Amino acid sequence: MARRDAGSGGSLQLSVDRNSPVPLYFQLSQQLEAAIENGGLAPGMLLGNEIDLAARLGLSRPTVRQAIQSLVDKGLLVRRRGIGTQVVHSQVRRPLALTSLYDDLAAAGQQPGTRVLRNDTEPADAAVAGALGVAEGTAVAVIERLRLTHGEPMAYLRNHLPLGLLPLPTAELEATGLYVLMRRAGITLHSARQIIGARAAGAQEGELLGEPEGAALLAMERTAFDVTGRAVEFGTHLYRASRYTFEFQLLERG
Repeated sequence: MARRDAGSGGSLQLSVDRNSPVPLYFQLSQQLEAAIENGGLAPGMLLGNEIDLAARLGLSRPTVRQAIQSLVDKGLLVRRRGIGTQVVHSQVRRPLALTSLYDDLAAAGQQPGTRVLRNDTEPADAAVAGALGVAEGTAVAVIERLRLTHGEPMAYLRNHLPLGLLPLPTAELEATGLYVLMRRAGITLHSARQIIGARAAGAQEGELLGEPEGAALLAMERTAFDVTGRAVEFGTHLYRASRYTFEFQLLERG
């Protein structure tokens, strides 16, 4: 695949305010990070020559190098010998809300994709039965998917649903999100119970997500309910901690 070159940032609207108390390197790094987040600097693009960028902005080369290094440290850029400084990806910041990963990626312009690994039924074990409010051993639908953004794996999703709740064709699951299909089927989500934790990647999980065995993963467990109070989904998801964060707002209670 051919790499696009950002031309030392020439196609970007970059500027610095020397009267601002904000350090110049930080102003530049924030603008470059915003360009990565909004797609102005897409994954695989080469950032260009530090000397040219410094000259265009009237900055010293150490200032530009510091700005770039801060994004290398965040995992947004990588220095490749013989190639240059290359955009890796933007980190997904997902709000803690009753939305799907597909919805959030699409809203952020992240080009979500899906690979369905399994679309089947199985007897509910104790955890699934308790979450969905069915007897243990009851047949439930199970779908396993790999969620991607810009073609790169982001999360491994495992969902259990009451059997017959809605059609779950594999082609539709690969074309859109589960919550989109629920809305199309007339299911209105009302609330969810969610637990977030962390765990180390196993060998198979690491291979699916492009992480080494033992790498840190974010783990989320969610039970979603419709407006009648019925449990309609029990999900156990794993996210790449290097690419993904949960974001939420805290309000003081007086």
